[in-house]
Amino acid sequence: MFKDVAGCDEAKLEIMEFVDFLKRPNKYKDLGAKIPKGALLVGPPGTGKTLLAKATAGEAGVPFLSISGSDFMEMFVGVGPARVRDLFSQARS
Repeated sequence: MFKDVAGCDEAKLEIMEFVDFLKRPNKYKDLGAKIPKGALLVGPPGTGKTLLAKATAGEAGVPFLSISGSDFMEMFVGVGPARVRDLFSQARS
């Protein structure tokens, strides 16, 4: 939840608007707004991107799935893309 995230006030304000889109899409559709399909958090390591993403999922009441880039690096060709497909399949269910 956002109350668990210290700092990042400007980012939290923007993300809270995104969460409101997710919770009440009809409010924005009625105004003619295009509902966002995602958000991109960028920054150096250790700045709270993952924590903010987890808090966003908690506020929106949706599951949070996470996987690190190193989990895709495999010795065998095709294993990385298969993991991406599995993650998306898991997210859809």
